Amino acid sequence: MPAIPGTKTEMKSMQLVLDKHKISYTAMEDKEATLEAVLVGLKSNASVHLAYHAIQDTREPLRSGFYLHDGRLELAEIMKKPLPRAQSAFLSACQTSAGNESLSEEAVHLAAGMLAAGYQGVIATMWSIWDNYGPVVVKDFYDSLLSGALGEEGEDVGHGDDGLDNTGGARSLHFATKRLRKSLGTSEASFLAWVPYVHVGF
Repeated sequence: MPAIPGTKTEMKSMQLVLDKHKISYTAMEDKEATLEAVLVGLKSNASVHLAYHAIQDTREPLRSGFYLHDGRLELAEIMKKPLPRAQSAFLSACQTSAGNESLSEEAVHLAAGMLAAGYQGVIATMWSIWDNYGPVVVKDFYDSLLSGALGEEGEDVGHGDDGLDNTGGARSLHFATKRLRKSLGTSEASFLAWVPYVHVGF
């Protein structure tokens, strides 16, 4: 698969935010990101952030998946595994929530598959995302998620068992895309950069 260098920048910017808030994590890249290792990571962590190439198989949706170092991790394989801690997933890959014209009434995409696997909230993309803006959105998202412990009405929205505020995902994504939109202006290019990101679930 072609290189996506922005993912390394994305990981580093995310790690800076997590370190600042003393959130523990496991990071995998290159040869570390194997099918077995990522499946173990999914099982042992409440939140997951996947920044890889992805594919949506419209004919066989359960074969949709993420390209790891040693192969494709398919939805069918993820859904077979018990994920007792699953709470939130950020799918920082292209077209992870793209629909299908032939199945317009059905949610047939990676984001829906992750919900079916047990994740309560999933951030995904409707079409290809720009490699250079991914790290910006991710940094602002996690910064907002970890800094905003109170909801809009002042209520305590709580945190997941890994320290992440899993109920604040939609609000934090709105914050991150709003900042990107403001910095880029109102051009068509700006629209294509921030609109793809969506939150599904709760």
